Amino acid sequence: MKNLSFLFLAFVALSLWACSGNNKHESNPKLIGNWISKDGETKLQISTKQFILDNGEPIPEDYFTKGDTILTSFEGNQPYTKFLIKKLTDKELSLMFPDSVLVEFRK
Repeated sequence: MKNLSFLFLAFVALSLWACSGNNKHESNPKLIGNWISKDGETKLQISTKQFILDNGEPIPEDYFTKGDTILTSFEGNQPYTKFLIKKLTDKELSLMFPDSVLVEFRK
């Protein structure tokens, strides 16, 4: 019984540690803001907590960044959707979407 209790506590501790790992990835301040694609078709709003892509109907998602990748999740569901940052300045953002389409945004 002691072994089972120990295993359960170890499992809980590892689960909490794994889940807290995403909080260590802070977003780049240059990402925060309202973006519009150069063709005017797609709007993107990035706050400190949400990634909202709007190309007809806005879909708010939680996100975090890891290196040059934005990983989004709808209500915490996995797998994450990956957006690769190709270029980021104060006024320009180029994102490679999951379907390998490059979309260029401006503020």
